[in-house]
Amino acid sequence: MTGETTTLGFVCVQNAGRSQMSTAFAERERDRRGLEDAVEIVTGGTDPADSVHDGVVETMAEVDIDLSDREPRELSTAALNDCDLVATMGCSTLELDADVEVRDWALADPDGQDPARVREIRDEVEGRVTALFEELFGADE
Repeated sequence: MTGETTTLGFVCVQNAGRSQMSTAFAERERDRRGLEDAVEIVTGGTDPADSVHDGVVETMAEVDIDLSDREPRELSTAALNDCDLVATMGCSTLELDADVEVRDWALADPDGQDPARVREIRDEVEGRVTALFEELFGADE
């Protein structure tokens, strides 16, 4: 990524599951690597839910990430066009500027899934976020 700050966007329809998990793992990875001044993270949905899914809040708490105070929000196309890279969760029909790299992670929706399945999705999200940071910013030492 070029420029002083890299902006990463994580988007799904409701902003209540996969994109919230992705954002939380990205924030943790950014902070762990000391990239607070170099990486901006945005998240949202095209049709936000009223709250983050209970099962997502519960399974993220198992890995010491508290999502209980997070609220799904809408993210405008203009805000996404300011991103360097946008990861969608398998449900996107976004039409963004050509200079925005869009990756569709095609993750299963955790809403209504049993806790074991939500954990599997959570772990896949964490792996993708870690791999993304390694790709963009190098292996962590």
